[in-house]
Amino acid sequence: MMRVAPWVIVTATVLLVLPFGWGLGVLVAYLIGGKNFAQIPVATVPLGILAALVFAVRPSLDASFRLKILGVGAACSSCSHG
Repeated sequence: MMRVAPWVIVTATVLLVLPFGWGLGVLVAYLIGGKNFAQIPVATVPLGILAALVFAVRPSLDASFRLKILGVGAACSSCSHG
């Protein structure tokens, strides 16, 4: 079986930071403000993206684990907009 280089997995993980972090920020805004969260995402979305970026490049966790978490989170985030 062919092994994928860790930098390729980390690159793919970093590409998932934006949709995952966006969804995380909107979720936090919803939890804080309820259905009428108005301008709260202006603060929470950038923090969610930053938190996702830190998680994506965290060397203490396995790269494939980080990819799976961000992939599932990004997929859930994109499905919830419909």
